[in-house]
Amino acid sequence: MNVFYGTMTSKGQTTVPAEIRELLKLKPGDRIRYVVQDGNISLKAKNKRLSDLAGILHRPGMTPMSFQDMDDAIGEAVSEHVMQRE
Repeated sequence: MNVFYGTMTSKGQTTVPAEIRELLKLKPGDRIRYVVQDGNISLKAKNKRLSDLAGILHRPGMTPMSFQDMDDAIGEAVSEHVMQRE
């Protein structure tokens, strides 16, 4: 695990460390999303447009899944996750 530090100004502004900017491919003007869950905070870059994601899941020769197949797969994954937590 890597840890990086920044300092907050009196206006609530902070500089994102260069290593984090590089990792998230952040550029000036990009939006940053802060996700708070179970006492943990995640920083996520919101620097992709929906059109940038077109085709990322396509694999040559692979037949597309139906929505029903996707729902079934998600349901199975959720069930497995719940069973592991018990």
